Amino acid sequence: MKEKRGQHNLWSKDFSCITGATILSAIGGEAMSLPVSLLVFDETKSTLLAALLMVCGLLPDVLIPVLAAPFIDKGGKKKWIVGMDVLLAVVYGAMGVWVSSHSFSYGLYLAFTLVVGTISVLYRLAYQAWYPNLIPVGLEQKGYAVSSMIYPTVVIVMAPAAAFLYESVSMGMIFGMVSIFALLSVGIESCIGEKQKYKENEKNEAYSLRQYLLDIREGIDYLKQEKGIRNIYTYMSITNGASEGVGILTQAYYQTQPWLTVTMLGCLKSAEMIGRAMGGLLQYKKEIPAEKRYLFTKCVYLFYDWMDALLLFMPYPLMVLNRFLCGGLGISSATVRETAVQSYLPEQMRARVNAFFDVAFAVSGTVCHMLAGVLGQIMPFRAAALLLGMFTFGSALFWIVRPGAVNRRVYEAKREGGGE
Repeated sequence: MKEKRGQHNLWSKDFSCITGATILSAIGGEAMSLPVSLLVFDETKSTLLAALLMVCGLLPDVLIPVLAAPFIDKGGKKKWIVGMDVLLAVVYGAMGVWVSSHSFSYGLYLAFTLVVGTISVLYRLAYQAWYPNLIPVGLEQKGYAVSSMIYPTVVIVMAPAAAFLYESVSMGMIFGMVSIFALLSVGIESCIGEKQKYKENEKNEAYSLRQYLLDIREGIDYLKQEKGIRNIYTYMSITNGASEGVGILTQAYYQTQPWLTVTMLGCLKSAEMIGRAMGGLLQYKKEIPAEKRYLFTKCVYLFYDWMDALLLFMPYPLMVLNRFLCGGLGISSATVRETAVQSYLPEQMRARVNAFFDVAFAVSGTVCHMLAGVLGQIMPFRAAALLLGMFTFGSALFWIVRPGAVNRRVYEAKREGGGE
């Protein structure tokens, strides 16, 4: 009876704490990222240097996840989460002190972006591996729905707030405020209990290079055996990268068409974020049965790819509706996918498996950014977006629809026990 009652109470102390800490981290990240990007462009007047800053933030995702994941899988995740937030607080605080008494330095902001990107990679790996343990068993979809609503809701609120801060206060003060947010996150995260299974000898033995290499090999061997996991995340890396490419082409299209404006582009992005927030709320209210997860996500993937392909051929009101629907359906399928995949993965393998696919996502994103740029130079923006959308549609047929039997096993997974 005790376990049954727990299944009706998502908001345990630990889950409430991780949710509160995540909200604070998201607010701090959004409050910092926009002012930094605005400052760099204002000071350099160069889109190339602004783009280089973004690429610098992606570099840690290419190599660090695979190298760091075995260490994260081996021990407690809480120490990584708390430690990374402490480091962020120190970095933000130090930047606040420095910029308050020195002139703008592009190299300093490149280094800052690289350091924060590295810390964020380690934080995300530990968070992804720990978060499932903090959701009561049987309430995974609700838990991931809550998580999926945080970022779009924060963006809707903080995007104008961050722009206001940039225009109203000094960068040093913004850095100081975000440092305080990181420290508040540390205080909340420290209240979370950590319950994990470890072998006694794993606690006491020194972690050797040989064991480290064996752990990486174990992750690779696991992926070789799990075709369903490979299929799902191969497709996700392709569609995420291609969708970002469509975003680049969409921005270029809006900036070159006399009947479109940058403000209209902003409204388009807001519609998507509102859709994401509402989709997350719907997932929280209504659970999709495990046996229907595969059918639901398959249909969403096919619809989403078509909407990406056709976006720039629509009149503006339909573009807004397109992004709203894609935002809502996209976050819904992401919630269902994370619920299934993180329930399917063994706890001791989560960080390593997630790391391999973080690298795949980073590489795919970089390639698709470049591909979108090249296509935009040699053909009309609408044709280039159509080509990318149809490519991802074909990928969905090949990686998701065709191998339906093996993929279905992953989507129908249910978590056993509570990670205790």
